[in-house]
Amino acid sequence: QVHLVESGGDLVHTGGSLTVSCGTSDLTLDFYAIGWFRQAPGKEREAVSCIRGKFSTSGTDVVYADFVKGRFTISRDRAKNTVDLQMNTLKPEDTALYFCATYPMNTGCSDPPSLRYDYRGRGTQVTVSS
Repeated sequence: QVHLVESGGDLVHTGGSLTVSCGTSDLTLDFYAIGWFRQAPGKEREAVSCIRGKFSTSGTDVVYADFVKGRFTISRDRAKNTVDLQMNTLKPEDTALYFCATYPMNTGCSDPPSLRYDYRGRGTQVTVSS
C-alpha cells in the first residue's frame, strides 16, 4: 500500500496563486508518472496534469488539461520526493479537492491524463473566492 499525502491547499482570492504538493515515504516518486486530479462537489473527477516518470516508456513528458494550460505548472522536487502543482491566476471554478496519484511503473502520461491510476491520496482542498 502506498500512502500519498497532499498539502498546500488553502482559501485564496480570484487571481491568486497557490502551490500544492504531493509526497510519500513509501516510494520514490521520480520513478513513476504522477498525475494531479481534482473533484468539486457534485462534479466529475477531472485530470489536471501529469508528469512523466523516470522509467516511463511511453506517453508525453508533461500534460495539462486545457482549462489549466498557461496557469498551472507541474514539477518535481527530487530532494523532497514531491510532485508540486503551482497554480496561478486562480479562478472560482478551480475550487475543488485536489489529489495526486501514481501510475504503474513504465506508464507515461497520456493526453488527457488517464483516470486509471494505481494509488491516490486523500487530497487537499483548494477554494478560490470570487
